[in-house]
Amino acid sequence: MAVILVGGGARSGKSRYALEKASTIEGRRAFVATAEALDEEMAARIAHHKADRGEQFITIEAPVELAAAIADSNFDAMVVDCLTLWLSNLMFANKSCDREIENLIAAAEASRATVIFVTNEVGSGIVPTDSALSRDFRDRAGILNQRIAAIAQEVYFMIFGQPLRIK
Repeated sequence: MAVILVGGGARSGKSRYALEKASTIEGRRAFVATAEALDEEMAARIAHHKADRGEQFITIEAPVELAAAIADSNFDAMVVDCLTLWLSNLMFANKSCDREIENLIAAAEASRATVIFVTNEVGSGIVPTDSALSRDFRDRAGILNQRIAAIAQEVYFMIFGQPLRIK
C-alpha cells in the first residue's frame, strides 16, 4: 500500500502521530515493537504504552527480525516503533546492518499494508566524541532514515507535537 516515515526528536509526538495515522486506516492494525524490557522501568513503559493502544492494535515484538515481521503479516496498517532502536539492537547483535536494511526496505515495499515507520532524528545534535560506536550509530541512523525516506510516499518531522510534512 504505502510507506510513511515519521521522525523527530525524543518526546516530539512521533509515536502518537503514527498511531493516529494508522487509526484512520480501515482493517487490521499492528504495532511492531522493537523495544525489549531489559529492566523494570522499561517493562513498565512498555506495559503503559500497550495499555494506551488498547485492542485496536495487535502487538508484534520484533527487536531484530523486523523485515520478517513485516513480510509475514496480513495487516492493513502497521506502526513500526522505532527504527533507531532496531538499528541499535542490530549493532549489539553483531548483525549486518546494510543487509538488514535492504531486507527491511524490500519487505516494506512488498507489503500490502501501509507501513508507518517511527524514527529518531539523531543527527541534529553534536558529533559524539566519547566513542567510535556512538559516531557509527549516528552515521548509520542517518543513512537508515534517508533510505526509508527515499522509498516513503509521505515523510513527517515532528516538532513540539506538531507534524511538518516534508514529502
